[in-house]
Amino acid sequence: MTLTKVSSAKVAGGWHQQFSHSATSTACAMRFAIFLPPQAGPNNPVPVVYWLSGLTCTDENFMQKAGAFKKAAELGLAIVAPDTSPRGDGVADDPEGSYDFGLGAGFYVNATQQPFAKHYQMYTYVVEELPALIEANFPVTSQRAISGHSMGGHGALMIALRNPSLFSSVTAFSPIAHPTECPWGVKAFTGYLGEDKKIWTQYDSTLLMQNKSTGPAALVDQGDADNFLQQQLKPEHLQQAAKQSGYPLTLRMQAGYDHSYFFISSFIDEHLAFHAQRFG
Repeated sequence: MTLTKVSSAKVAGGWHQQFSHSATSTACAMRFAIFLPPQAGPNNPVPVVYWLSGLTCTDENFMQKAGAFKKAAELGLAIVAPDTSPRGDGVADDPEGSYDFGLGAGFYVNATQQPFAKHYQMYTYVVEELPALIEANFPVTSQRAISGHSMGGHGALMIALRNPSLFSSVTAFSPIAHPTECPWGVKAFTGYLGEDKKIWTQYDSTLLMQNKSTGPAALVDQGDADNFLQQQLKPEHLQQAAKQSGYPLTLRMQAGYDHSYFFISSFIDEHLAFHAQRFG
């Protein structure tokens, strides 16, 4: 598969680069960013942390705002950040132009409803196509971890729970923890997946976790000053599910922090260290 380099910049002794490619799963051009630490090379492949961003974001938000490069360079970790949805001419969008559905809001599901089913196959893209592409073209190992924020936190948890053999650990900031029970999730799942709520359950981390006692170790940070905490995020539901099943989840409520990248940048080093420890 042909990769087109969009940009490249040296940072923290390594390289941050953006690439575009023609994706089979989403039937359109996709862009991703990758940080390769200074240790990475043909004779020294490094493990990868996949980062999934939230509503309205692209690959750029995390890479430009999280301040993750120095710690990732220290630990010898690559970071890969895909886009949050398919884009381009012919890709369906919310006809009402809202921020929480359509472009920039793929919710990391495989859509079954028209006109979204043709392109909105983000679950397959993140789980199958993108890792295969990264491992074929960059000096990385098959060791993977996954993390994300808000909608991306939902995606990271859900994907790790469904694919425990592919990811050694999962972390999330302010995840949409119970999407079948919040306005953002209900809107997205109805639009992408239809009215059958049995299909929704396979994309809901709380429902998945309450039936799993083992899986990738999970760390979730949630700010208690987050404006979306009560209505949209519901981390207490995730915690209750973990208690019910015995799942290895650590949920930390962080006093005074909101939903922004100020919050993420304050704790990203701890999340990267969490993953590095489980890479061994």
